[in-house]
Amino acid sequence: MKQILLIACGGGLGSVLRWWIASFLKTPVSGFPLGIFIVNVSGCFLFGLLYGFCQARGDEWRLALLTGVLGGYTTFSTFGWDTYVLVRGGHPWMALVNALGSVVAGVLAVWAGVVLSGRGNAP
Repeated sequence: MKQILLIACGGGLGSVLRWWIASFLKTPVSGFPLGIFIVNVSGCFLFGLLYGFCQARGDEWRLALLTGVLGGYTTFSTFGWDTYVLVRGGHPWMALVNALGSVVAGVLAVWAGVVLSGRGNAP
């Protein structure tokens, strides 16, 4: 139960931070999602920065900060970490497939969901 609470509290905090940053950095003129871009990149940086900190302090810190806060903030940080681990593990082609495949499949999955919802050309 303690593990679930650590993840849930951290996830709530991360989700609020993501919403706040994305809302604050909206760019209605250009249409580019600058806020989410910054959230994704900063989440990856924070994952790398906090990884060693959490490793030295145990599972509860990892659950609260990496799984909870950064999981709520952006799952892109975990995607970045997994891709990094593939490269560091000597599997650069698998990392490339993961990166390109995740982006392309993700966009196609959003499109399929919109089509199947009957919303057609949702903005």
